[in-house]
Formats: sequence, structure tokens, C-alpha cells
Amino acid sequence: MQRSARLQACEKGMRLLTRERYFYVTLLSLAVPMILQSMISVGVGVADNIMVGSLGELAISGVAMANQVQNIMQMLVTGVSAAIVLLASQYWGRGDAVMAKKVVSIGLRICLSIGLAVSVFVFAAPQLALRAFTNNWDVIAEGVKYLRIMAISYVFFCLANILIASMRCVETVRISLVIALSTLLIDVGLNYILIFGHFGFPSLGLQGAALATLISRIVEACIIVLYVRLKDEKLRIRIRDLTAKLDGDLLSDFLRYGMPVMIGDLLWGIGGVAQASVIGRLGSSAIAACSITLTLFSFVTVFVYSLGGASGVVIGKTVGANEFEKAKEYTRTLQLIFICTGIFGSTCLFFLRDFFISLYQIPAETTQLARSFIGVLCVTILGTSYHAPCFTGIIRAGGDTRFVLKIDLFFVWAVVMPLSCLAAFILRLPPAAVFFCLKCDQLMKPPIAFWKTNSFSWMKNLTR
Repeated sequence: MQRSARLQACEKGMRLLTRERYFYVTLLSLAVPMILQSMISVGVGVADNIMVGSLGELAISGVAMANQVQNIMQMLVTGVSAAIVLLASQYWGRGDAVMAKKVVSIGLRICLSIGLAVSVFVFAAPQLALRAFTNNWDVIAEGVKYLRIMAISYVFFCLANILIASMRCVETVRISLVIALSTLLIDVGLNYILIFGHFGFPSLGLQGAALATLISRIVEACIIVLYVRLKDEKLRIRIRDLTAKLDGDLLSDFLRYGMPVMIGDLLWGIGGVAQASVIGRLGSSAIAACSITLTLFSFVTVFVYSLGGASGVVIGKTVGANEFEKAKEYTRTLQLIFICTGIFGSTCLFFLRDFFISLYQIPAETTQLARSFIGVLCVTILGTSYHAPCFTGIIRAGGDTRFVLKIDLFFVWAVVMPLSCLAAFILRLPPAAVFFCLKCDQLMKPPIAFWKTNSFSWMKNLTR
């Protein structure tokens, strides 16, 4: 009898797919709204890109380079959000909403300070910011028109995204879908009006595109602030929470465990910007092709990153409740889901490639480059779909923040950048070969992710 019980426990511990309905319901309730929100957000980017693309190849290239600053902001916000999710979801799993709110307050202060600093710098010196990404003065001239207005939006972007992340920690995700829908309607509608000058408005071109994005970000910030103030009953964040005296121990925890996350995402973002600067020196055709490619890639990978975000909340909450055996079972199930997601994403990229490129009015050379770049991503997405959610959704949320930082630092600066610079500037290889070098780490990371994830050495309860 006792032996039978042990065998059952052993079988349960080695089960590849968990049979707990709670796990699937929770994962889907978190992931589905995040997927829809991300698809809408990327859809807005696609619509913007297509409308800007009608202004010509230089316009696409200028916006692509200007958006590298936005990418840095995105990584900063993502890093702070991930640090918040890491600690707040564990406190929420323990049933301590007060400490979770204090974690959110620390993250908000950090992110708003960074957003304000970047806004001031970019608004004052847009040409200097763009010179980091390209030496093409025609592209820079177009990018400045867009970037000076976009600089004002960064503070609103930080506020909205940190509050959305704080709601995700406590399993409130539908509000993010509402915000995404409002952004879709406002941003696409205003782009149509302001870029081309419809309904009596002047035709503002790139400045109209930037103004539309600024207005939509102000609106989304207002929506989430009103929701948190009037509707939320879980964290009940108020302005006084941002001015209250900081909890010294909790701030120490946030910096100790969250700083590797923030630094990792920031350096990963800088690595992405460095990669963009390599493409930016291969000519306007390569810049435009890369912009089109990454727009489609962003649309397809919403499933990957949304599942990673949902997994982080599920694993963090489970580890915070000290249910380590359950966390192991969930982890094995999630890995199978990630692999299936990669196969699905690769198939979508392959079949959508020609249709998506046909939406743009671009020369034949740019079209061929875009096809080649997307072909590279059809392969590398198989690795991305596994290692990215394992690293950021399981390992990091489970308590081991420094391992992911070390892996990202090594591959970006010791593998990807040296190979890419060698290919682009010394060997003078074709742009498609350079692009493959920029993405080669996506095929090297999965074995490491598999080893680390299944060692379960990352499980650490970080709550006090």
C-alpha cells in the first residue's frame, strides 16, 4: 500500500502534462487577454508602418531609426515591470497585497524618473540620439520630425505600462485589452487623419504620425489611472503611495533581485539597438526591409511573449506559496506549450511573408531583402519560442534573476555583436548573412535553457 502511494507520487512528479484544471484556467485567463492586447498593439504598429510607408522608403527608415529610442524605453519599462512581477506576484501568491503594492510603488518611482530623463534628453537633442543608429543624414532628417514629438510620450508610456504590469501581478488583465482597443481606434484613426490631411486637417506626414501616437498614449495613461483609482479593489494604489516613505528592506530586495532583471533587459535592449545600428549602416533598403521584417515578427511572436508573461505570474505565485513540487509539474507542461508555439509561429511567418510584404510600396531590392530576412526568422523563431519564455517566464520569475543576465550579456556582446560586425564591416557579406549573424544566438540558447529549466535550481521564495 505504501509502495503504491510512493509510485503514484513518483508518477505525478514525472508527469509531462499537469492534469490540474486550475493551471490551464489560470494560464489561459492571463495569456488570452495579453495575446489579444499584444496583437492589437502590434496591429497598430503595422497600420502605422504601412501608412508611413506610403510616404516613401526614407520615411520608413527615419521612423525605424527613431523607434530605436522607443525600443530602449521599452526595454527599460520591461525590465522594471519584470522586477515588479518577480516580487509582487510572489507576495500575491502568499496573500500579502500590502507588500505587493509597496513593490509596485518602488517600480513606479524608478520608471517615471527614467522616462522623464529620457524625454528631456531626446527632446533637446534628437539629432544626437539618432546619430547613434545611423550615419545617413537624409534618414536622420526624417527621423527628427518624428522623434521630437515622440519624446513627449515617454512619461505617459512608462506610467501606463507599469500600472498595467501591476494589475497583471494580481491576475487582473482585462483592462489591458480595453486600453489596447482604445489605442487601436485612436492611433489608427488619427494617423489616417493627420498623416494624409483628411476631414479638413492639414497633411502633417511623419509629424502627424508622431502626434497621433502621443495622443493615444495620453489617453491610455488616463484610462489605466482612472481604473486603478476607481475600479481596482486588489492593490488600491493611490498617489500617497508614491510619496510615502520607502520600506528600506523592501527597496533593498527590489534592487537586489530586480536590478539584474532591469539591467539585463536594458542591456538586451542596448544590444538590440547596437544590432539596429549595424543594419543602419547597410543602406536605406536594408533599414526599410528590417523594419518590415521585425513588424511581422512582432505580430507573430505575441503568442511567445504573452505566454512568457503569463507563465511568470503563474510560476511566481506558485513559488511564493512554497508549492515547489507543483511548480516543477507546471514547468514541464509549459515547456511543451512553448515548443508547440514555436512551430506555430514558424509556420505563420512562412505563409504570411509574401502577403505582408505586398502591403508596402517598396522597390524590388527592398522586397527581396525583406523576404530573406523573414526566411531567417522562420528558423530562429523555433529557438526564440522556447528559450525566451523559459528564461524570462520561468527561471527569472521563479527567483533566479542573475543567470538570465549572464546569459544575455555573454551572447549579445561576446557572440552576436562580434560576428555581426565581422560579417558587415570586414568580410562585407550580403545583408541577409549579416542579419543571420544578428539572430544566431536564438539557436544557441535553447540547450542552455533546457538544462537550467529542468535543473529546478532557480526556485527561490524571495518574499519576507
